[in-house]
Amino acid sequence: MNSGKFESIRKKIEQGDRLNRQDAEALFKWPDILDVGELAHLVRTGLHDDRAYYVVNRHINYSNICVNGCAFCAFGKRPGDPEAFELAVEDIIGKLNEPGSHAITEVHIVGGCHPELPFDYYEEIIRAVKSWRPDVIVKAFTAVEIAHIASREGKSVAWVLERLKDAGLDMLPGGGAEIFAPSVRARICPAKISGDEWLEVMRTAHRLGIKSNATMLFGHLESFHDRIDHLLKLRDLQDETGGFVCFIPLPFLAKKSPLRDIPGPTGVDILRTIAVSRLVLDNIPHIKAYWVMLTVKLAQLALFFGADDFDGTVIEEKIGHMAGAESEEALTREEIEYLITSAGFRPVERNSFFEPLTK
Repeated sequence: MNSGKFESIRKKIEQGDRLNRQDAEALFKWPDILDVGELAHLVRTGLHDDRAYYVVNRHINYSNICVNGCAFCAFGKRPGDPEAFELAVEDIIGKLNEPGSHAITEVHIVGGCHPELPFDYYEEIIRAVKSWRPDVIVKAFTAVEIAHIASREGKSVAWVLERLKDAGLDMLPGGGAEIFAPSVRARICPAKISGDEWLEVMRTAHRLGIKSNATMLFGHLESFHDRIDHLLKLRDLQDETGGFVCFIPLPFLAKKSPLRDIPGPTGVDILRTIAVSRLVLDNIPHIKAYWVMLTVKLAQLALFFGADDFDGTVIEEKIGHMAGAESEEALTREEIEYLITSAGFRPVERNSFFEPLTK
């Protein structure tokens, strides 16, 4: 790409104009990653100044038993596997009663596509968490889990979401999107719902007033054209519904995956993808530097490449760490604030909807 094309992209960004597919392709090809990062930081600063957000949250994985058998996943296990687990509702509440839980404002609950759990189990989880703390925000069940539950119950996605919302569900996490490209999806997660079906679940959730996050798993078998297509489809749905709160770029962790022969993305590739995501997704307000899968040092750097959110305390994360994540198991509020401040940003505690919380 010549310098004239890059300058035309810079001018678009400075004027607040939307980037197109060709612009995104040019940014992935531009040789100087710092130039791309500078543009993303310009947009990030315009939206959020020097603020970097975080949440005091708790991750709970209710089960890793899953029928999908995705090629990239080290978390999901078949029934009977010695590493398979399944939590009773009482176990989940027991985790929430562990020391330090009084400060939690969000409980993040996801698991595998379990072949046997009845629908009332999922409702009971949400009701139990809300009974434990009525004010806590419950962000639970990916679009993939919602579609699986609906299929197993012989009900519509809307029926499942309405019932879960009545039970106290506040928000959907963004997992399960992986990469939308059908040819890649056929190789890495053939049993999982399609990208279009994932988008339809989110469309239905947004229509029912349930906001969500969105993700993209990158650095495996996809091309940067596939990444761009993924981003554009998210942008199109956001134009339609306005229901996405935050976008989370997830680097593929190969170490313990069945696809372990793939090296995964480099640090430069991760930062470029975060930056391009910030520049393309002009209608999704927040970009997360998910320290669990980036490591805290790369997450700090990502704050200069378009990211404005550091995620949260997490406390117990299994999916990324079972895949080989080398990050910490959890961070305290004080540790997160130190990491943000030492990177030169102003830490702002938020809730799941990015509403700032006063201390």
